[in-house]
Amino acid sequence: MEIVKIPRMEKEEYDQLIADGFIARIAFQGEKYPYIAPFLYIFDGTFLYFLSTKYGRKNDLFRKSPYVSVEVEKFTRDLSCYTFVTMQGYLRQEEDTIQKKIVRNEFVRMIKERKLSTNILAALGHLPGDPIESIASEERSNIWKLTGVVDIVALKNL
Repeated sequence: MEIVKIPRMEKEEYDQLIADGFIARIAFQGEKYPYIAPFLYIFDGTFLYFLSTKYGRKNDLFRKSPYVSVEVEKFTRDLSCYTFVTMQGYLRQEEDTIQKKIVRNEFVRMIKERKLSTNILAALGHLPGDPIESIASEERSNIWKLTGVVDIVALKNL
């Protein structure tokens, strides 16, 4: 019996997958086991940016080691179509004032365009009743940028 391998995606395909999405999973290096958490992200065509609350296990693990695996996926309910990309690299906290403002405004734009519930604000250090624009006007969250990517695996169904 022959084993069938899942086809790889070309760069244009996985860039489109990333551009179309807005939720990624990040695996941090834990003490014994990896720690995986979902994050909202934006993609500027080169880098992925994530918003992270300024508290919690992910921050402790980030400070210990910024090396992570990031996964973005898309699939249909019955799994007749699926694609995913994993990237290994490291997170860097964005410190540039201008870039932080640009990224925060992009998050506001993305949330509005995709008509996401304001309940998502709670995952970003805000109250669900806060205006979406508070993401851009207040710094209640960290901005992490995925950089130093050393490996990309991008697969799709047949």
